[in-house]
Amino acid sequence: MQNSQLKTNNSRLINAWAFYDWANSVYPLVITSTIFPIYFNSITSTENSDIITLFGHDFVNTALYSYALSFSFLIIALISPILSGIADYKGNKKSFMKFFCYLGAVSCSSMCFFDSSNLWLGLTSMILASIGFSGSLIFYNAYLPEITTPDNFDRVSAKGFSLGYIGSSLLLIFNLTMILYPEIYGITDDSFPARFSFVLVGVWWVGFAQITFKYLPEGSVEHELKENILSKGYGELKRVWNELVHQLNLKTYLFAFFFYNMGVQTVMYAAVLFGDKELKLESGQLITSILIIQFIAIGGAYLFSNLSDKFGNIKALTWSVLIWIGICIAAYFVYEANEFYMLAAMVGLVMGGIQSLSRSTYAKFLPKDREQNAYFSFFDITEKLAIVLGMFCFGLIEDITGDMRNSVIALTLFFVVGLILLLRVKVQDSMIEDLNIR
Repeated sequence: MQNSQLKTNNSRLINAWAFYDWANSVYPLVITSTIFPIYFNSITSTENSDIITLFGHDFVNTALYSYALSFSFLIIALISPILSGIADYKGNKKSFMKFFCYLGAVSCSSMCFFDSSNLWLGLTSMILASIGFSGSLIFYNAYLPEITTPDNFDRVSAKGFSLGYIGSSLLLIFNLTMILYPEIYGITDDSFPARFSFVLVGVWWVGFAQITFKYLPEGSVEHELKENILSKGYGELKRVWNELVHQLNLKTYLFAFFFYNMGVQTVMYAAVLFGDKELKLESGQLITSILIIQFIAIGGAYLFSNLSDKFGNIKALTWSVLIWIGICIAAYFVYEANEFYMLAAMVGLVMGGIQSLSRSTYAKFLPKDREQNAYFSFFDITEKLAIVLGMFCFGLIEDITGDMRNSVIALTLFFVVGLILLLRVKVQDSMIEDLNIR
């Protein structure tokens, strides 16, 4: 069957689209959340020092890691409006999606060559992999309105999320067995399991993406491009910003989201670094803690969904942010593996809930007489800039003080500011009735 003949709500096309989540979700779980941060810290540390030199300047190794991740998201935030403009020109989405997919996958695999003699390679691979992952998702998400109807958006999106969760967890568990039981695989080099994991992520990502690329159409060309691609995305963001002046509630909520999301995203990206460096946990223990977060996050998402149904979105988000504040304070006093596991369970409980609730609450606040794609692009940029500032501050505080625990306790401030702003969000009676957003 030719791509041009594929119809909306075609089950084979939907399954192929959703399978890209299976393909690419190994990157955020295996690379950014677990194995690469552990490997980076081990490669750049000695028994006596965690200071490394780059461009003639000394950095704490994990602070430099935070800076590099922050920089990658800054690049993503800057190019996202341009890519969104390209995605709106629907004739070549798959080609761009392929480019960013291959950029991310090849960058992941190249991490296997990273060692203490080529710091630049590790940082460059890390930055390019992040750009590849986020860039491909822009075009991946842009396909959703083309392959299904609005009444099926939630179901189709959930299918992708589920496949991504299952696939990434399977590969992480396999990698965990290599790390814990290398003798089963005949491995004698201690660094090989981690380095081979990077190759597996790249191969998995590219390999399973071929299922998606085989069935996805190149993109509809029924609408001609009438605007400059480079200016279209930025123009839309500027328009949304100007409109927010007259939407105080939405603006207040966005600022609240920006601040508490700085804390949420930084915890997600820095948790393994903290366990590795401050608690001296083994790789197997750290990966186990991430799996705990993964599994409990599913139940947590359903829990906070039920809480929002019963008490309203704002109250559920408020409770979630309060728990996050408690997590950050508790983390400062954590020194044992079992305490870290308990903390991981608490993170899992609120992580999935606050992410899904944040987006759905934002959607409920959107004006119905406005074009909403631009508002969601603005929301995505806000999320990325929160990561930029959050990770930069996390690294800077550790760089200045020499203690990552100070960075962790500082995250409390982001959550407190977010909480204060969240409490200032006013909900009209009509919104309570129609949208259950109290």
